[in-house]
Amino acid sequence: MRRLFPVTDETAARVSGGTAGEGGAGAVDEAGGAERGARHAAGAGGGFPGGDLIEREWSLAEIAAAYAYPEPGPGGAQAWLRANMVSTLDGAAQHDGRSQPISTATDMRIFGTLRALADVVIVGAETVRLEGYRPARARAEFAEAREAAGQGPAPAIAVVTASLDLDFSLPLFTSPLVPTLVLTGAAAAPDRIATAEKAGAQVVIAGDGVGVDPVRAVQALAELGHTRLLTEGGPRLLGQLVAAGVLDELCVTISPMLTAGDAQRIAGGPSVSVPKRFELVSLLEEEGFLFGRYRRT
Repeated sequence: MRRLFPVTDETAARVSGGTAGEGGAGAVDEAGGAERGARHAAGAGGGFPGGDLIEREWSLAEIAAAYAYPEPGPGGAQAWLRANMVSTLDGAAQHDGRSQPISTATDMRIFGTLRALADVVIVGAETVRLEGYRPARARAEFAEAREAAGQGPAPAIAVVTASLDLDFSLPLFTSPLVPTLVLTGAAAAPDRIATAEKAGAQVVIAGDGVGVDPVRAVQALAELGHTRLLTEGGPRLLGQLVAAGVLDELCVTISPMLTAGDAQRIAGGPSVSVPKRFELVSLLEEEGFLFGRYRRT
């Protein structure tokens, strides 16, 4: 993996033997494998043209440090919502209804890292159904860092749903390491709420009607102590978060593939009145895949 754009102003100034992005927690491969293929261009040039480059594997700590959440301000921790998505060159967020075919092993390692850094993973009900979501697992490499940060052994999964039309017999609800959250509106069907709670889910009301208000959802999660928020979509949910103005950061993998067809983009739904401008924080590359991190300006 090569660093194309620095995480900090000091990155380019690091000398050979130094480490860009040192510190932080260890990362983990969500697919369950060992560290694979990530290579770091370090040296006098810090990974930039004209430097003496020494290729080496990125440490697990460096990957986590590159994606660390902002430090709490004087007023304490504030909710920070980041999204993690993958897109092909021609804008497809999935192939045959799933994101895995356009992903790569390194993308999945970053996917696992972002999960391990988060308090909660927010996901739409349709994505739960299509991707076969399971509970987040505890990662030994992150155990110490999560404990030091006051986090549980794994992030909770929070499912956004108006209808609560979910299979509550799935492991996501019956056997998570930490209880799965169900975000819904106050007008949701009482019998479906009861079914969710009977299965062990924690129902969180985040809207006055049937659906979920994104602003209320972020506030409700923060009130539960979940301030490091991550969403993995799908596109409709991400579009709603963008339109509501609650998305702070976008981590996007650009896959060097062309799919054509009519696959969804990473964000769907109505367009916003004024395009949202984000700034580039860092950009990594491996085998043609680009791993960008953008933050709201």
